[in-house]
Amino acid sequence: MKKFKITFNSPVVLGFIFISLAVLLLGFATLGVSNEVLFMTYHSALTNPLTYIRFFTHVLGHSGWDHYIGNASFILLLGPMLEEKYGSKRIMQVILITAFVTGVVNYFLFPNVALCGASGVVFAFILLTSFTSFRNGEIPLTFILVAVVFLGQQVYEGVVLTDDISNMSHVIGGIIGAVVGFKLNRK
Repeated sequence: MKKFKITFNSPVVLGFIFISLAVLLLGFATLGVSNEVLFMTYHSALTNPLTYIRFFTHVLGHSGWDHYIGNASFILLLGPMLEEKYGSKRIMQVILITAFVTGVVNYFLFPNVALCGASGVVFAFILLTSFTSFRNGEIPLTFILVAVVFLGQQVYEGVVLTDDISNMSHVIGGIIGAVVGFKLNRK
């Protein structure tokens, strides 16, 4: 009988999930202080070096178990397939670009809103996934449907609902995923 072994099949995605879990546990241990200092972006002084670090690290912070599990589930579902198709370097770039753009947009357009969590990355992955069967000169119907359903819902909720969910980061993440998916699959 052949033995089975566990493989570390998706280093960027698994690393991201494990680091996010460590950040969540650190947040619990520090009663949220670590999130506020390092893993949440908000309108702080541009002279503070942590402002620039938080533009990237806010995607690692989460407000609680439900927030973390919701994002981790999608990332673990979609990420390994994307990392296999596009490579670890590209997936790391998608995560970093999404983090930076959502962090900067939140900083300048929503000065009274603190942002943490990987929801923008999730939406980038969702839209990027819809391009996996893309061929030059074609637009997959799955992309159109995903864009309409997921992004349409976020725009609607952003206009109609007032909650603690950053629909802006979802929309921006989705746009980044769509642009990257189109560019990577155009050739």
